[in-house]
Amino acid sequence: MGKPVYDSPKDVQPLVIGQMIPNGELTTLEGKKVELKTLVSQKPSILIFYRGGWCPYCNLQMGQLVKIEPDLMKMGYQVLAITPDKPESLRASMEKHRINYTLLSDRTMGLTRQFGLAYRLDPQTYEKMRGFGVDLEKSTGNSLHELPVPAAFVVNTRGLIHFVYYNPDIKVRVNPDELMKAAKETLK
Repeated sequence: MGKPVYDSPKDVQPLVIGQMIPNGELTTLEGKKVELKTLVSQKPSILIFYRGGWCPYCNLQMGQLVKIEPDLMKMGYQVLAITPDKPESLRASMEKHRINYTLLSDRTMGLTRQFGLAYRLDPQTYEKMRGFGVDLEKSTGNSLHELPVPAAFVVNTRGLIHFVYYNPDIKVRVNPDELMKAAKETLK
């Protein structure tokens, strides 16, 4: 059936190149429910899983995506960024980074689990985050204490995965040049 919630970022087992993406329901910043496969069927897609608007490393990545998004759009792509943040939190991220691409909430982590990226924070890490002023329960609107390992997927309109990048080290994200190269290769 579905993939489990892993105990550590190092344990995650994401989907791989050649697999089809699962379908799942996400929520737009307007609170509208959308199916991932419906969105992906419209255009080749760059799927970005990120921890939340409160994460400084995610914010750096969001800024890098803003820079390459026009080139991706010219190639016919759409960028879909998926986070456990609740829908109300997405607008602040969009305005902060002047984002034009689509932010989507997976606050129940259902789709993130299906992608094999979900892990549960241990109590020590959760408390450490709280000490840094990160209220994960407020951000997500739930008490799951789950986050995605940051990841990037390039998929075609059928949902076939052509590129996967993930790294359990939350400080390391996909290089924008590598993402552009994968996007070009997928169109061949």
